[in-house]
Amino acid sequence: MKKILFSVFILMAVNLGIAQSIKSPNGELEMRFELTADSTPVYNLSYKGETVIKPSKLGFDLKEEKDLLSGFSIKDTEEETFDNTWEPIWGEEKEIRNHYNELEVNLLQPSTNRELVIRFRLFNEGLGFRYEFPQQNNLGHFVIKEERSQFAMTGDHTAFWIPGDYDTQEYDYTESKLSEIRGEMESSITENLSQTSFSPTGVQTSLMMKTDDGLYINLHEAALVDYSTMHLNLDDENMVFESWLTPDVNGDKGYLVAPTETPWRTIMVSDDARDILASRMTYNLNEPIVIEDPSFIKPMKYIGVWWEMITGKSSWNYTDEYKAVKLGETDFEAAKPNGNHAANTEHVKEYIDFAAEHGFDGVLVEGWNIGWEDWFGHSKDYVFDFVTPYPDFDVEEIQNYAESKGVKMIMHHETSSSVRNYERHLDTAYQFMNKYGYPAVKSGYVGDILPRGENHYSQWLVNHYQYALEKAADYNIMVNAHEAVRPTGIARTYPNLIGNESARGTEYQSFGGSKPNHVTVLPFTRLIGGPMDYTPGIFEMDLSKLNPDNSSHVNSTLANQLALYVTMYSPLQMAADLPENYMRFPDAFQFIKDVAIDWDESVYLEAEPGDYVTVARKEKGANNWFVGNVNGNETRTSKIKFDFLEKGKDYIATVYADAPDAHYKTNPQAYEIKKYRVNSKSELSQKSMPGGGYAISIMEADKTELKGLKKL
Repeated sequence: MKKILFSVFILMAVNLGIAQSIKSPNGELEMRFELTADSTPVYNLSYKGETVIKPSKLGFDLKEEKDLLSGFSIKDTEEETFDNTWEPIWGEEKEIRNHYNELEVNLLQPSTNRELVIRFRLFNEGLGFRYEFPQQNNLGHFVIKEERSQFAMTGDHTAFWIPGDYDTQEYDYTESKLSEIRGEMESSITENLSQTSFSPTGVQTSLMMKTDDGLYINLHEAALVDYSTMHLNLDDENMVFESWLTPDVNGDKGYLVAPTETPWRTIMVSDDARDILASRMTYNLNEPIVIEDPSFIKPMKYIGVWWEMITGKSSWNYTDEYKAVKLGETDFEAAKPNGNHAANTEHVKEYIDFAAEHGFDGVLVEGWNIGWEDWFGHSKDYVFDFVTPYPDFDVEEIQNYAESKGVKMIMHHETSSSVRNYERHLDTAYQFMNKYGYPAVKSGYVGDILPRGENHYSQWLVNHYQYALEKAADYNIMVNAHEAVRPTGIARTYPNLIGNESARGTEYQSFGGSKPNHVTVLPFTRLIGGPMDYTPGIFEMDLSKLNPDNSSHVNSTLANQLALYVTMYSPLQMAADLPENYMRFPDAFQFIKDVAIDWDESVYLEAEPGDYVTVARKEKGANNWFVGNVNGNETRTSKIKFDFLEKGKDYIATVYADAPDAHYKTNPQAYEIKKYRVNSKSELSQKSMPGGGYAISIMEADKTELKGLKKL
């Protein structure tokens, strides 16, 4: 491991406001900080000599104290350079370099004698900054009315955005000019089970933009701990974004106690979209791992009964007789089963058999525990106890059977957003998992939060998600949180956070569909903060064939679904469709069986938000590569080079691609498979159809296996 660390300490007069600047290690980015005439902190950012962020104000409105917006002087500044390499427990590469130049600005507000530190870190791909409140006599407990961090744009950029919302990120992305956000807002807010929008120009991070000059800009946050989630509100007359924190039930934005610090506010910049995807800045702004023995954290490929319930083919609840359920009082043994309950012992054994036969690590079962009959929409506190199964689900028999087949069971905890109830039962629930050998849990937070009036992304809920994660680590449990706050690189510190949803996933294909280019935007937005449990692998796009009452259509080709295993990185990957649909297309299913879920190296071959993403990844500990290409709304020819392969070696490349007549709507299952002999000098020109793409497995092979194959 290489580490370089040095500091330069600069003493300055208390009333001095001379501009300070730092450059990125490669010199392409420059950040300047200064105090304005009224002593307001201001920064700006340039890339290759061109302004990216115009002078933007920093500070806070406090609820009961004088604000921290102006009237500052610079006490002193300190500069530092840091350069080291660390190894993630799982990830898109074996090693991550953390290299930045830092400027620490220590401010004093003479009228109140309060101190504020603003820390800037400039990486080759972007800027991170945060506020720090030192221990001091004149600022102890305080309440944030609003954080006033600004991001002043240089023009009317094209943006890929979802509405600002305190309770959900499950929206399709809208592509528009910044000036058009206001006019597009109403139509962009589609129905969700819990949602609270707040402004006609409010959007969420991670926000992806492109300038008319071809610069790519991404705004987000990192290391969200004990703080409210940040949204962005646009002043569309001046093209200035300002931070907008999620309030609690009282309308307050955060309760802090000094010493403390905020999350990092991040700005990524490049003239190459691939650099945004390749950046690990968000992880680097988080603290190193704190789990002493992370050996229990293992990437998993899994299947489950989830998709048949999402599509309405089967149900979560055991009986249709009860409109209300009281745990400990309702007699399920006397209830008549509805005959449609998916989480029954014999049916789950069928999934275990399928997992064992085809090499999957785990099986997820939802709807196994009592309470689903009235789980949603009743503002009910005591919904589930997370340990009591329905009469038709034998926990012990299932576990013994899975163990005999070499398959792990994955737990499901739907909280119905009754957060107090979940915390009351958390130790018992995790102990139950340990007893029956469940290494991972999918948690859910569907519906409005209890206690009533709280929001999914407020400080109180952020702290709950962190509490559940840290408690899980105590029990050697991995967490895949759905409907929780979007990740901000926390998985570096707690890599047992092996997955998140926190965006519009595959389930919405069963609720009316998602835009066919949705998966070309998510890598630039949601995945900036960490992996997504997107649940890909759908082979039957006409959902009426699973449930005659469901007329939805999956807006994707089959080849696109295969590519998602590479482009939508996650160490927890689901083959979401029904086993019988995979058996209809065994040759295409082979790619899902072969594809890795943990990587030594990732190479971003092509990228344009909203249009296409092409990624090559090298399997961890092996010399196999996998390539995925997802395409947007228009037919496109993808051209890639195989120069990422080891020189002097030949490989077998199996290409799973859209057929010439494929289309996400009219002919989604049309695909073709071709095999080639490839090496580091090979090139591929491959057509991707609307909502389509291709996937490639590249396996090292001997001369016998290569004989007769066409060279690419």
